[in-house]
Parts: sequence; C-alpha cells; structure tokens
Amino acid sequence: MLSGDQVVQLFSSLIWLLAGVGVFIVGMNFLGDALEKSAGGGMKRLLEKISNNRFSGVGIGAGVTAIIQSSSATSVMVIGLVNAGVMTLMQATPIIMGANIGTTVTGVLVALKNDYFNMAMYLLAFAGVMMGFSKKEKIKLCGSLFSGLGLIFVGLEVMSSESAFGNPLVEDMFTGIFSVIDFPLLLILVGIVFTALIQSSSAATGVVITMVGTGVMPLELALFIVLGANIGTCVTALLASVGANANSKRVALIHFTFNLIGTVIFTAIIWIFKEPMINLLISMFPGGDPMSLQMRVSFFHVIFNVTTTALLLPFAGLLVKYSCLVIKDKRPEREQLTLKYVDERLLTMPPVALMQVKKEMDYMLSLVEENIKCSFVAMDTGSSEHDELIRENEEIIDFTNGALTKFLINLSAGVEHSDEVKIGSYFHVLNDLERIGDHAENFHEIGIEMIEKKIAFSEKARGEITSMRGGIMQMFDLARDAFENLNKDELPRLLGLEEQVDSKKKELIASHFARLAEGNCNVDVSPYYSSVVSGLERVADHLVNVGFSIVNPTGSENSEH
Repeated sequence: MLSGDQVVQLFSSLIWLLAGVGVFIVGMNFLGDALEKSAGGGMKRLLEKISNNRFSGVGIGAGVTAIIQSSSATSVMVIGLVNAGVMTLMQATPIIMGANIGTTVTGVLVALKNDYFNMAMYLLAFAGVMMGFSKKEKIKLCGSLFSGLGLIFVGLEVMSSESAFGNPLVEDMFTGIFSVIDFPLLLILVGIVFTALIQSSSAATGVVITMVGTGVMPLELALFIVLGANIGTCVTALLASVGANANSKRVALIHFTFNLIGTVIFTAIIWIFKEPMINLLISMFPGGDPMSLQMRVSFFHVIFNVTTTALLLPFAGLLVKYSCLVIKDKRPEREQLTLKYVDERLLTMPPVALMQVKKEMDYMLSLVEENIKCSFVAMDTGSSEHDELIRENEEIIDFTNGALTKFLINLSAGVEHSDEVKIGSYFHVLNDLERIGDHAENFHEIGIEMIEKKIAFSEKARGEITSMRGGIMQMFDLARDAFENLNKDELPRLLGLEEQVDSKKKELIASHFARLAEGNCNVDVSPYYSSVVSGLERVADHLVNVGFSIVNPTGSENSEH
C-alpha cells in the first residue's frame, strides 16, 4: 500500500512524463508544419515527377515523409491526390511504402541525442521563439522550424529526466504493467492503440525509444510495441478515406495491408528467434549507455520498414489487385455532384491544391463554352434538343463555383503572399465564368420562349447575331490560351476583339431600331433581340476578365464590369 507521499511522488512523475510526451508531439507538429510550408514548391516538383517507376515512388514517399515527419500525413496527402485524380493507385502504392521508411528518421534522431546535442537544441528552440516575433514571413517560418526541432528534444529530455523516470515507484509501476502484458500480441495491441490515440507512429516510437534508453522498458518488449505502432499509424489514413472515392479507400487499405503483412512476418521471426535477434541488436550497439540502448530500437525500426518494403515492392501490382477485389466500384443510384480534380485533403499541400484548382477551372470554362454554343440552337433551328445538356452543365457550373469558392477560402489561410494574389484572381475568374454560364442559360431560355410563341428572328437579324457570336467564340479561344498557358501575347488581340464586339453591339442595336422604324421587323421579337445582343457584349467583357486575370487579379481595367 502506497503512503500519501509516495502517491504524490508517483503522480508528479507521471505528470512530468505526460508533459514530456505533450511537448514532444507539439514540437513534431511545429516542425512538420514549418517544413511542409517551406518545402511546398519542392513537394510540387516531386509530385510532378511521379511516374510508374516503383523505385522513384519509394524515394518520393520516403523523402516527403522525412521532410514532414509523419507517414500518416503523407498517406492522407496521397489519398487526396488519388481522390483528385492526380495519381493512379499503382503510382500511390510505392509512395505509401516509402513513407514508412521516411518515418524512421525521427527514431534515429531521438536515439542520437546526448547532453551536448540537447543543449544545442534548447538554444535552437529559444532562437526560434525569438524569430517568431519578426515581421518577415520567411524568418517567422524558420523560427517555427527551429522551435519545433528544439521542442522535440525538450520533450524527450523531460520524458527521460529524473523527475519522470527517476522515481523508483514509476519504474516499479511500468515493470508491473509489462509483466502483465508480456505477450507479443498484447504488446502489439498496445502499440496500435497508443499510436492511434496520438496519431503519430514517429511520436509513439520516440516515446518507446526513450523508455528503453532510461531502462524502464526491456528491449524485447519494445520491439513488439514498435511493430504495433506501424499498424496504428494506418488509422489516420483509414479515417481520411471515409467519404472518398473507391481508389482512395484502396490506398488506405494497401497502407494497412502492407504494415500488417510486415508486422506478421517480423512478429513470427522475433517470436521464434527472440534470443538471436536481441543478441544481434546488442552486438551491433554494445554498451549500457542510453544512446546504445536507444539505437537498438531505432535500428530495428529502420530494418523493419526497409525489409518490408524490399519484400513487398515486387508485389505492388498484387496489392493493387487485392484492394480492387476487396473494395469494388459502386454505381451510385443518383450521381452526386463532386469536384473533378480537387479534394479537401489537398489543403495540406497548397502548391498542388492550386494546380488542381486551375484544372477544375479549365474544366468549368469548357462547360461554359459548350453551353454558349448549344444555347443558340433553339433560336437558330427552333429545336429544344439541348435543353437537358444545358441544364446539367449549368448545374455543374453553379456547383463548381460554390465548392471551389469554399475550397479557396480554406486554402487562403495557409499560403504565401504570391499565392494569395493568385487565389484572389481565381475568385474573380470563377465569378466571371459563372456569369457567362448564366448568360448562356438566358440565351437558351429566349430561344425556348420564341419557339413557344412561334416567333423567330428575320434572316438579317439572325445573320447579325451569328456574326457577333463568331467574335465571341474567337475570344473563348484566346481567353483559354491566356488563362491555361499564362500566355500574355494574345491579350492585345483579346482586348481588340472585345472592342469590336462593343462597336458591333452599337451597330446592331442601331440597325435593329432602323428596321423597326421601317416596319421590316416584328415588334414581338424586339426585346429578345436587344437582350441577346446586350448579353453577348457582357459575355465578351467577362472573357476579357478571364484572360487578363493572369496580369491583373481583377481582370482588365479597360473592360466594363
């Protein structure tokens, strides 16, 4: 029975231990966020090099995870990219495997710490805090990076201090716990649950390595908990796949299956050959000092992930087929509107997210152009054959406008100034495209009303509108080229065509009123003619805005708004 003082001491030690774990996790989040922001452009270039080469995929997965210090985050990114159609399932599989290798970097850093190293990290953390007061974004970002790296080792030092593990009562408590759960499958379960709770296998492994270094946890138990941590890290990816498409769920399943197979293989090896395995690790890092004890666990973590990747990489195709068998494509009873290229999970990768937003807007522009072309069929031929197509396209255009606007609002919170300007221009382009879509719908409705009223434009009036539309369709080509390819060379032509459309509008309205005065035009069609000509002129204004968005976020200053 513990006395009152012993209970207080035990409670105090556990508080120190939890505080150390908390500081460690906060440091990892700081470091990961800072590295992710500073390496955004590099990550974009890495992703642009994605190919079907399995080895390069493993390298990309390991590199990105080593940068952001989280295989879970990498897996969530990959799920987002697959869901958005940026990469295929076969390309994603080696990246997931490589992510497991990248996550071992944290363990190696934890194992290498010593007094001098810790002192340097404390100074780095202090320097980072001071840099955080700077008004310059780059210095503040470096400050976050230094603070995160320093806090990781502050947390580790708190965990391994006398205040946490120096109390014999704490050692006795953990000894009692480990004697109860001294069974491989239970230890693996502990690793799974602990990692799932803190959402980081790197942090879980760091805690285990520290506990081994202080002598609280025996090496043979630590190995099984590390294996469980590799399964526990899949929980984040599995949760991220909820609500995603079938391929994204398959990525999460492949991640889980990969780690599960590796854990089963290594569990069998350690269970059967425990003594030779322990002796091998001890012989590689002899001595009873904390660094040697910690390096044994850290190196085992590296061996596990590298070996599992080497064993399963040749079977990546089989893993993909297996995931497709387990998770089948379902045909929804009613197709729901979704973005074609953008996924919420891309918010963690602003450069890639902006690249996908642009693709989505290119698609929206193609729908708008199609609706403009189809909207005049009813007027020209007296047929309503495109009624359903125009309605469906307009529904997608309106949905895309709303969904992309919300996505860009969320994205704007974590981007650099140059990207803020780009996001601002995208807001304006979205508005212009949506307005063009509305005009197309209006042209179609005018055609339908004229069919119902059994009235039509005269041959001359129809020819004038067709001529004006020809200029508009040329403007679509120039605006698309400017927006998609950042081509400034055609902007003067685009502006020239818009000025011609303005002149054409004045000319056609004057011609129309002359026909009315002469009695050569049906009065009933007059409002429709004026609406069409004025609508086409406004479409031209919006197209100029789209094209000029690459040089001016709000469009051309010469165009009317």
